[in-house]
Amino acid sequence: MTTWGIVSTIKAPMRDVLDFAAWHLELGAHRLFIHLDAPDAATFAILKAHPRIRPLVTDDDYWHSRGRGRPEKVEPRQTFNATRTYRRRADVDWLVHIDVDEFLIPTGTVAGHLALLPEDCHVARLRPMEALAPLDAPSDTWNFKTLAIDLPTRHRLAEEVWPTYGRHLNGGFLSHVAGKVAVRTGLPAPAFRIHNFLSGDTQNPGMQELPDIALAHLHARSWEDWRAHYDYRHRLGAYRAELKPNKIREKGGLTMHEVFAMLEDQGGDTALRQFFDEVCAATPGHLSRLRAAGLLRQEQLPLTAIREKHFPGAAV
Repeated sequence: MTTWGIVSTIKAPMRDVLDFAAWHLELGAHRLFIHLDAPDAATFAILKAHPRIRPLVTDDDYWHSRGRGRPEKVEPRQTFNATRTYRRRADVDWLVHIDVDEFLIPTGTVAGHLALLPEDCHVARLRPMEALAPLDAPSDTWNFKTLAIDLPTRHRLAEEVWPTYGRHLNGGFLSHVAGKVAVRTGLPAPAFRIHNFLSGDTQNPGMQELPDIALAHLHARSWEDWRAHYDYRHRLGAYRAELKPNKIREKGGLTMHEVFAMLEDQGGDTALRQFFDEVCAATPGHLSRLRAAGLLRQEQLPLTAIREKHFPGAAV
């Protein structure tokens, strides 16, 4: 039977860590390699007690014992931990590197889809869909915006669905559109990148798309959640200054960093909230425009029930 596992570097509240772990255990993950990016004894103890989870606290001692200081940016920490796991600990046929706010959504089973890939396919790409923040009390039903793969179609639909800000967005997404990868283990000279994988000088050897497994990205669960993460993302994360614009400068392209800086200058949090409501919130108008464009997907994520099934009694 084909086995698969997940490696992740996580700095999040216990509830989010256990939601993430439980969801993927429920899907059949053989192994979860969870690197806690900050000391958290209570979360570590719960994870350690589960036979299919291998937790590790990546504190300052962890980094110093590997002959280096703790990288300031999270991406180098993530790729180091993922590569180290692949090389040393991955007792699975396939390893997937994703974040705590990303959830695999397969049609069928993850193992079944991976088993069907040809032997010369060593990397499978999982395309993202971004969650829309619900207007009402949280429920198990989530709405997602999906992505048109064809670039001209993507750009056209972006301006139709998001009339104010679409020209600055890559398909209406705030975060990555490349998705993440599942990698067959055993390749020589491995090195994870955030969205790709290297084996020596070869990037993504034998890569194929895996459309039957979506990557549900809960990038903005609510206005409060998004605003709490915004400053870090704007400084060092998904909206940092060095990332490229979504279209060339000659055609008016701006980076997400520049877009948000412009909004802050124009109206501070009020302008940011207007952006959030058009692009991130599950308003009736937003849902209607997505549905008309064929970009709306709805999924059930009963995270609380699944967490309680796999970690009963956890005081989150």
